[in-house]
Amino acid sequence: MKYLIALFIVVASCAVAGAQNDQPATKEKPLLIQFSGMLVTEESGQLRPVPYATVYLPNKNRGTYSDYRGFFTIVVEKGDKVRFNSIGLETVTLTVPDTLTQDQYSVVQFMTQDTINLPTVMIFPWPSKEHFKIEFLKMDVTPELQRRATENLANEYLTEARKNPDIVPYGGRESANFYLRQQSREYVYIGQTPPMNIFSPLAWGQFFKAWKDGKFKKQKKNE
Repeated sequence: MKYLIALFIVVASCAVAGAQNDQPATKEKPLLIQFSGMLVTEESGQLRPVPYATVYLPNKNRGTYSDYRGFFTIVVEKGDKVRFNSIGLETVTLTVPDTLTQDQYSVVQFMTQDTINLPTVMIFPWPSKEHFKIEFLKMDVTPELQRRATENLANEYLTEARKNPDIVPYGGRESANFYLRQQSREYVYIGQTPPMNIFSPLAWGQFFKAWKDGKFKKQKKNE
């Protein structure tokens, strides 16, 4: 009886081993790599980070973006193409090496400025310069127009226009600078609550100075 049981165990073990050998070999899982790095660009002779740039895998239709310090991290595989894109900078495409043996890979990617020069366009309310010249020479400068021109060029008006931007609207460069300052202010406090001016000693100093100068009284009289 003992010999029969031992023989049965040996036969069953051989059958299981044969079945395992007959099964097709499983495909090796790809090595996942933690791809991290820093995006930088050159500005005024110095390197600065590229904040909120797009880090995209075109073959996988997924991606991420860099933080306000230019740092990014994403999971990739060997041979994946990674595309870096940011407004005002040239797009860069990088391929993850196939020879990696570790599960981590890091780079410092430099991005160059993308300059586009557009041809000069001059807009006239007349079909051509000749028509403009004819209309300009025929224009009758009335005393009312002369008075308005004199008022617009007066020193008092120009001084008030410098203090009050509502009189003269911002130009293109001033509007762009104002927009960039707003963006930089948002980048500094991204992910956290911006400070309130009620706790700012500079704001309180400006308030007391305006109070001493009587600006609030002047506004009340003008109203």
